[in-house]
Amino acid sequence: MLEQIEGSQAIAKSVAACRPEVVAAYPISPQTHIVEALSALVKSGKLEHCEYVNVESEFSAMSACIGASAAGGRAYTATASQGLLYMVEAVYNASGLGFPIVMTVANRAIGAPINIWNDHTDAMSQRDSGWLQLYAENNQEAADLHVQAFRIAEELSLPVMVCMDGFILTHAVEQVDVPETEQVDKFLPPYEPRQVLDPLDPVSIGAMVGPEAFMEVRYLAHEKQLQALELIPQVQEEFKAIFGRDSGGLVRPYKCEDAETIVVALGSVLGTVKDVVDERRARGEKIGVLGITSFRPFPTEAVREVLEGVKRFVVLEKAFSVGIGGIVSAHCRAALQGTEFVCYELIAGLGGRNITGASLHRYFDEAVADKVEPTTFLDLDRSLVEQELEREANTRRSGAPAENIIRDMQDRVNARMDLEVSKKADRR
Repeated sequence: MLEQIEGSQAIAKSVAACRPEVVAAYPISPQTHIVEALSALVKSGKLEHCEYVNVESEFSAMSACIGASAAGGRAYTATASQGLLYMVEAVYNASGLGFPIVMTVANRAIGAPINIWNDHTDAMSQRDSGWLQLYAENNQEAADLHVQAFRIAEELSLPVMVCMDGFILTHAVEQVDVPETEQVDKFLPPYEPRQVLDPLDPVSIGAMVGPEAFMEVRYLAHEKQLQALELIPQVQEEFKAIFGRDSGGLVRPYKCEDAETIVVALGSVLGTVKDVVDERRARGEKIGVLGITSFRPFPTEAVREVLEGVKRFVVLEKAFSVGIGGIVSAHCRAALQGTEFVCYELIAGLGGRNITGASLHRYFDEAVADKVEPTTFLDLDRSLVEQELEREANTRRSGAPAENIIRDMQDRVNARMDLEVSKKADRR
């Protein structure tokens, strides 16, 4: 049903249409509205046969989902940022045990310093946890990906994170064709677990595995991710046949056929990038966009097919690996191993900083002329960083760097305001 609806509410309705039997909930911004909405659906009876479990922490939320899945129930939870880090041990257990849990990650920066705004640092920190990771460009795709996630997870018996940008998507109100239960029932079969705890047929789940078999068990998780590369496009096509919408898949090329420059990105920033690309196309520039929906498993062949032979590509990343640089760009380079390519990393939007069309235009003006550094931090005020480095070099007890930078920034603002006041006084 087409509704003007907040992203979080759309996700709650989409999840409810999948008939979860256990929802484990612990609030953390910006995902709180999702589990709040699910609680209301359970309480009102609109979501039937579902145990809504209020837990005392994110670790407990994932643990409850593991227990529910082991008992044969369809399980769901949601988290963000520090909440995801708090449940990390259980996150690895869920994938290692092969439980098909679906979890929304409302992407948010990780502290310190404390920051509640959006970037991709939280989910990227768990890229090697064994979970599938699907990134939504908009709220329609986010709603659709949750339905597909349950199908993919249960087919492979692997957990799936659906990543959507915190606040940018979770709190945005827009038109969404929310999946309805009748449609979902045609697409998502009743849950039939591959493993289940049954008192009449006792088994051990999560037993000790020694060196003689641990490698094989871990490789099995890798093999299932490779199977997901085949399954995800199939699920996308089946979803399109029933719902009439083309959501999901591995990658989404946009105006890449004749492109000399391609911008690679994940998540909601794709909308801004596409607008900028349209403007540059209008003035004759051959530029396109490659949106990556499936970051885990990483679609190496699909990425190579689009990027191979292009003059250059720019990977816009909302997270980075401290001490080396881009994360997604390293994957793209690996996909093009053995070929000649020019790759630029553009780190942007950290901690929720705006990624504006004007800033992207300025950067692309330089990038298409190959006049940018291999790694660029968009709109970085380098002078603030250098001021703090100088302070640390000159003063042993230099203080907290984050607070120092904020104070330096405020001093500059105050100085500019004083200058404006002085100019006005002189004009009088």
